[in-house]
Amino acid sequence: MIWTPETRAARVDSILSQAPVLPVLAIDDCEDAVPLGRALVDAGLPVLEVTLRTPCALDAMRAIVNEVPGAVVGAGTMLRKEDFLAVEDTGAVFGIAPGSTAALYGAAELTALAFIPAIATASELMLGMEHGYRRFKFFPAEGAGGVSTLKAFSGPFGDVRFCPTGGIDAGKAPGYLALKNVATVGGSWMVPADRLAARDWAAIAAL
Repeated sequence: MIWTPETRAARVDSILSQAPVLPVLAIDDCEDAVPLGRALVDAGLPVLEVTLRTPCALDAMRAIVNEVPGAVVGAGTMLRKEDFLAVEDTGAVFGIAPGSTAALYGAAELTALAFIPAIATASELMLGMEHGYRRFKFFPAEGAGGVSTLKAFSGPFGDVRFCPTGGIDAGKAPGYLALKNVATVGGSWMVPADRLAARDWAAIAAL
């Protein structure tokens, strides 16, 4: 796959523009994947990040891809270059890392996945731009300065947009979404552990 900064940005924009909130999901039981995916998609959040933090994550992604119409599935917590092939094999269309390394940037050149690396500092952002990226996860958002940092980034990095994630809840999300350089926000507040354990899909949809 031959990417340019423009095609990379356009591919990511086509995904993240579908909803202002990106649910970040850690699925421990694969039986929960399809009903959880359906609840979120039906409630208006079609873009789903399934983190590679659990043993069933890849199976969960594959199940949502195959059984939940309208779901746009991607992987989170991509830490190794080997993750790209495994995630692409599930039918997922994007991948998000909690940081950015030379190995991940190199692996992203060989995949059809839309890759979103994470940055927390201006130096990391500039390195990502040298690799041809203009769309980044900002992580950990609250710990790295939150809204004020993103406002500061908007001056020297005017063509860059972000998906801030980390410490964001329903109350903080509007402050981020009001920024011109924020495409969407990531969070897990709509899938609290107790509601997921109870398989209370209606409550999750309401959140």
